[in-house]
Amino acid sequence: MHRRDLLRAAAAFTPMVIAGRAFATPAAGSGKLLLVFLRGAYDAANIVAPIGSDFYHQARPTIGLAKPDPANPDAALPLDGDWGLHPALKDSIYPLWQTKQLAFVPFAGTDDMSRSHFETQDTIELGQPIVGTRDYRSGFMARLASALGSDQPIAFSDRVPLCFQGDTGLAIPNIALTGNLKPTIDPHEAKLIEAMYRAGAATDAGLSRSVTEGFATRETVFRSLADEMTQASRGAVTPKGFELSARRIGRLMRDQYDLAFVDVGGWDTHVNQGAAQGYLAGRIGELGRGLAGFVEEVGSDAWRDTTVVVVSEFGRTFRENGDKGTDHGHGSVYWVMGGGVRGGRLVGPQVRITADTLNQQRDLPVLTDYRGLIGGLVQKQFALGPNRLAAVFPGAQPIAFDLV
Repeated sequence: MHRRDLLRAAAAFTPMVIAGRAFATPAAGSGKLLLVFLRGAYDAANIVAPIGSDFYHQARPTIGLAKPDPANPDAALPLDGDWGLHPALKDSIYPLWQTKQLAFVPFAGTDDMSRSHFETQDTIELGQPIVGTRDYRSGFMARLASALGSDQPIAFSDRVPLCFQGDTGLAIPNIALTGNLKPTIDPHEAKLIEAMYRAGAATDAGLSRSVTEGFATRETVFRSLADEMTQASRGAVTPKGFELSARRIGRLMRDQYDLAFVDVGGWDTHVNQGAAQGYLAGRIGELGRGLAGFVEEVGSDAWRDTTVVVVSEFGRTFRENGDKGTDHGHGSVYWVMGGGVRGGRLVGPQVRITADTLNQQRDLPVLTDYRGLIGGLVQKQFALGPNRLAAVFPGAQPIAFDLV
């Protein structure tokens, strides 16, 4: 999609012509679905945290959230007696919970146990059973668009994602969003610090060498982590980029599109992810503000018929690692938002989290299959019959959580 097409659409909200096909404004009151994919596996257990579990606080002595306390701004926000929300979402996402427009689904995910970013991302985007041969030219959102006969699908990504791949007879436009991962210390500043330690005859040569080597080591480590996170993110926009772009997404979905996908990267937090403050807190705060901006821009009328589903390929290890981060895990927590969502609750089967109830003694188990969850949502929202739903999620049983 060319930049000039995006500018025209964003400025005037006129019908957009892509590949010779006109995408007209949908009829008022029609349903809309936005799938937000957090690439890199966000640490769900520190965003929707099981603060009622003593094991949680034992397993995360430095990165865990404190139990709800009105006097402590860094404490988790109360959801119910067992769960709390990250305080970085206090002014963005928490109000949607309080007005019952948001529900969380803990212990959600896929039965893919590879713990590979790429394989599990593909599993989710395909929406096919993992046993047997899979068709990599058939993503579940493409099949959903075909089942709906939708003329308004769009991907907010630098390329048409796997979930929208398929012979649907529909033109799937894509709009790239921008965002960059940058070092915490500017290279120019690093050189100034090195020069300061080199200056003067009295400077300790060993200390000067240590400073120079320290910066070189830091740069090597940063590049290694940045490369891994970039690969896990697969070109997805950063949370900051999403925060800046989400309002535009809201305007476009309000007036033109009814089925959309956006991927947000930067969630592979192996090192120093932080607790109430720090790297993860900054990223989730940006995501929350972006989603709140989307809600404002899509407008109250369209929001009543809009469902936003936030997913990630897998969760992370329940115990923090030696680098005060978390590693690749299994079960996650999915979000379901919308003006018509019956929220203000955590839905789906749950278990009391202890060392014995963890999957393979390391991470959250999956008790709610993502295909059943999303299948149940789209079945109700778009009134899909059994045959059309089976074409979207073959072999999966829709789960009725009465969310929409």
